[in-house]
Amino acid sequence: MKFVLVNKYDEIVSRVDLGDVGVSEAKTYFKGVKKMPDDNDFDKLWRVMTEQEYDNQFKATLQKQRKYEWWKDEESYLDLEKS
Repeated sequence: MKFVLVNKYDEIVSRVDLGDVGVSEAKTYFKGVKKMPDDNDFDKLWRVMTEQEYDNQFKATLQKQRKYEWWKDEESYLDLEKS
């Protein structure tokens, strides 16, 4: 299974294919790579998730942003040609 290390800005920092392991084992792997054995310090900076989870979260965020139609919130006084 492929896992990603995501920073606090939701950017992928690293990817790894660890085979048939879970998220907790992947987190242990990334903690070793970053040389941060403390869970609390690690969790303040990064998240570990499957690549599929990241893709689903990214697509859901994009759909929410696309649903917002900002031009409908703008007032008509901003359109100079209509006045």
